[in-house]
Amino acid sequence: MSIVTFYNSSREQTGKTMSIAAIATYMAIEHNYRILVISTTNTEDAFKSCFWEEKKKKKRNLGIFGPNASVEIENGVEGLARIIRSNKITPDIITNYTKVVFKDRFEILLGCEKPPADGTVIETIYPNIIQAANQYYDLVFVDLDENIDEETRKTIIYDSDIIVINMSQRLKSINKFMELREQNQLIKSKKALILIGRYDKYSKYNAKNISRYLGEKNQVLTIPYNTLFFEAAEEAGVPDLFLRFRKNLDPEDRNAFFIEEVKRAAENIVYRLQDLQMKM
Repeated sequence: MSIVTFYNSSREQTGKTMSIAAIATYMAIEHNYRILVISTTNTEDAFKSCFWEEKKKKKRNLGIFGPNASVEIENGVEGLARIIRSNKITPDIITNYTKVVFKDRFEILLGCEKPPADGTVIETIYPNIIQAANQYYDLVFVDLDENIDEETRKTIIYDSDIIVINMSQRLKSINKFMELREQNQLIKSKKALILIGRYDKYSKYNAKNISRYLGEKNQVLTIPYNTLFFEAAEEAGVPDLFLRFRKNLDPEDRNAFFIEEVKRAAENIVYRLQDLQMKM
């Protein structure tokens, strides 16, 4: 049972949420893990369009592997906030507030897009939710948003088993990461992995060159830009796309590189978790 937190090294767009969607979907299909993704956004949640067509005021949704008996989408984090305030949260109750992608395998707890009417500061409850979820799910992926206050961000990062630092291929982003690494011991530690989203392998700032520039022994991870994936992410088609890719994808197919890199990212996360656990 482990917490893997994804966050940006700067305020620019890095494709972080789409990277999580790709890695979590791949792992849910290929590995025997029960996975929860926790979104901490307070704006329109990109995970919605990745996995579900919009159906207003419906409480049930027939998923790929079975029916979703969760409460409505609006009751995710906001619903849990009420449970936490009443001190009734238990690890297994979280699943009542999630949206199911694959039954008994992959769920998402969506963020709260507007402040609760009672004035609750939602971001302050995320550490409690994450810790409770970590007792129930094999892997908890946290999409750490910039709206979260600095103190809460530090708590979540400190409590994480793995920190996936997301950056772009821009030199400015790479240099910003180097500054961050000098200032933060956690970023220097074995807990940290580097990931480039929306990756273009034809850029001069490719994974090999960036790894060399940063002095990284292991090649940085990437989630390449893929047209089919980003189209599927707008049409609730991500699960079906990965299931199609699983069926004898030709190595010469232009989509093969995308899947290879998603697989490499997923396997690196698993390997790093296992390595750190062995050393504890």
